[in-house]
Amino acid sequence: MVSVTPTARNIESAAESLREDLTRLEIQKQALERELAAVSAHLGSVQRALDALQALMPGSGPAATPPGPAAPPSPAKPKPTRAGASAVPADENPAKAKRSNEDGDDGKTYGRLTEQILAYFAQSGDDEVRARDVASALGRDTDSGSINAIRSTLDRLVGASRIQRVGRGLYRAVKP
Repeated sequence: MVSVTPTARNIESAAESLREDLTRLEIQKQALERELAAVSAHLGSVQRALDALQALMPGSGPAATPPGPAAPPSPAKPKPTRAGASAVPADENPAKAKRSNEDGDDGKTYGRLTEQILAYFAQSGDDEVRARDVASALGRDTDSGSINAIRSTLDRLVGASRIQRVGRGLYRAVKP
């Protein structure tokens, strides 16, 4: 029988505690990365909406438009992520760039998502649908950031009275 010293038990206990902390922190990091992606997508859509509104304001022009907040600097090197998530920006990710260029929009996806969502609602009739259903139908249900981008766009469309919110998380096409 091998005798285990108190020091060896303490080391094993500390190692097990650190393994648990590591697992918890990796999960927390993944959640924060998804949340950051969703916030970044929403920030971009809000900035574009603000720019569009300012362009419509009387007397607005390049000189009359106040400068918006500076975009946060992007990291020099993308950090690797876990669980298959990509930290490479779309313009540097060949798979995403190819998909965007095949869509004929030269990498610009703003507006196209809105059009896709409106087309989906045009086909849905009076059905009540969830954001996750819309994301799934559009092939954008791969991660929470994509689904949150759908939710953000749905909220903008509700605000513009182009679709209706009929309940918590439920949307329907506006009847003509």
